[in-house]
Amino acid sequence: MKVVRNRPEIISSPSDARARGFDAAQVIADARAVIEAEGQAVSALAGRVGDELAQVARRILDCNGSVIVTGLGKSGLVGQKISATLASTGTPSHFVHAAEAAHGDLGRLTKTDVVLALSNSGESEELLRIVRPVKALGSLLVAMTGDAGSSLARHADIVLDIGDVAEACPMGLVPTASTTAMMVLGDALAMSIFNCRGFGREEYARFHPGGQLGRKLMKVREVMRTGADNPIARQTASLREVIKVMTRTTGRPGAASIVDGAGKLVGFFTDGDLRRMLETEDFEGNAPIERVMIRSPKSVTAEQLVAEAARIMREHKIDQLPVVDDGHTPVGFIDIQDVLSTRPV
Repeated sequence: MKVVRNRPEIISSPSDARARGFDAAQVIADARAVIEAEGQAVSALAGRVGDELAQVARRILDCNGSVIVTGLGKSGLVGQKISATLASTGTPSHFVHAAEAAHGDLGRLTKTDVVLALSNSGESEELLRIVRPVKALGSLLVAMTGDAGSSLARHADIVLDIGDVAEACPMGLVPTASTTAMMVLGDALAMSIFNCRGFGREEYARFHPGGQLGRKLMKVREVMRTGADNPIARQTASLREVIKVMTRTTGRPGAASIVDGAGKLVGFFTDGDLRRMLETEDFEGNAPIERVMIRSPKSVTAEQLVAEAARIMREHKIDQLPVVDDGHTPVGFIDIQDVLSTRPV
């Protein structure tokens, strides 16, 4: 579906636009028509997905090289995004601009690569110029195009056809619905391959160590304090002895896990508990820690997400958490500062 206005479609200058006047209702109607047109293009695309996409996914999974995505103009910009999505989900991929490829960047390709070429018309001169060298090299050539009978499609090994998509533009010329369809088909291919690889959070996090994604996927074991940095005291210890453990531990964490004779977590004691105790009663340094410790404290496991540990701290207004294993033995310690250190400065 093309967007049609009941007014002149060609504006020759800014003054013409001003003379025509601004109609908010028409702007909203035009915007909705564009969204509907692009939505229809995507809906129609679902019915076009078939064996060809499965073949491409299979060849990419078997590929010992990289997926080289190429194109130019708006298709090239879509290609850059598709390449980035593939790379971030475990498929080595690089974008090579079609025009640059004809001037030396073909040297980036190897015969073990899969080349994904994007062109709605399939007749882009710069793209067709590199078809013969790609074929001669021995790389698999996959065309993503809106014309299955185009020159690019005829020379490709596999064709991913988005169909004859009507652009969401009054003149039917501006790449809009076609580039949306390409983007969606690229996402469909990338996610299909992603699912085949069986990636979990840990694998995904490996490609996203920075930014919000990386922080959301980081696990407690990556930031927790262990060994000599993990303050632990026996429940038979005195309050004074526990304070010494907290003070002598590297970084002075201001808390200690309290364990029984079998090494299981039975309590927790913090600087905050000490301050509150001093406000309400006399300090008895030789008092047994089990008399003043927090019993059945909140805890996390090493495999939980740091984001989950932060949520527990926030909801219960605490600054430290013991980290326990399946047997409820303290194996680490996490402080609010450890959580904050995962954020960018």
